[in-house]
Amino acid sequence: MENFEIKERIRKILIKILKHENFEMNDEMSAKDVAGWDSLTHMVIITEIEDEFNVKFKLKELNKLKNLSSLVELVNSKL
Repeated sequence: MENFEIKERIRKILIKILKHENFEMNDEMSAKDVAGWDSLTHMVIITEIEDEFNVKFKLKELNKLKNLSSLVELVNSKL
């Protein structure tokens, strides 16, 4: 699957969970850049991403995530 496809599916998840589109998707985007993306919504977002792509993340993998680019790479590595 192409990275742009993964990003688009993640974008839809973010909009659904955060209930707004007031963020700019770019490779450097992280939770601190998006209003409403706190520790609780982070876990909901990760769970939704796991369900959407039918993958499971290890805690060690999640702790290494720095931004959208690293999340996309992690998802891609699991597909």
